[in-house]
Amino acid sequence: MERKAEKAINYFKSGYNCAQSVVAAFKDDLGFDENLALEISVGFGGGMGRLQEKCGAVTGAFMVMGLYSSKLHQDNISRKNHSYALIQQFDQKFRLIHHTTQCSELLKCDLRSEDGHTFAVENKLFEKVCEKCIADAIGIVEELAVLNHQ
Repeated sequence: MERKAEKAINYFKSGYNCAQSVVAAFKDDLGFDENLALEISVGFGGGMGRLQEKCGAVTGAFMVMGLYSSKLHQDNISRKNHSYALIQQFDQKFRLIHHTTQCSELLKCDLRSEDGHTFAVENKLFEKVCEKCIADAIGIVEELAVLNHQ
């Protein structure tokens, strides 16, 4: 479990956003190319295009769970139902830890403004908050994948 979290945080420290970092950490398990993982998730960082809506680590986890469900189920109805159930379980677990899934509430600053971004950098919020969200998202996905695969 720790290995994927470390891999994801290394992606993040290398300049990839939180969503990219989570998706790329699962690329081998789900059998897809690193470039595709990074490309498909690029717009979801910063709370979806830096809108600070749903946390990018969370949306990255949602993408991974959708791919995981697609590998388990052949028909679309089963895929959707399984994905929705996993996402709802993930949301509940993430909220227990962080009390929200909203980027703006997690960071408590506006990344769209220069002052807000400066505040985040000066207060090391990307390290303190985002890296924790990434690691927690990875851990929850791994826990749910194991529980739902049995």
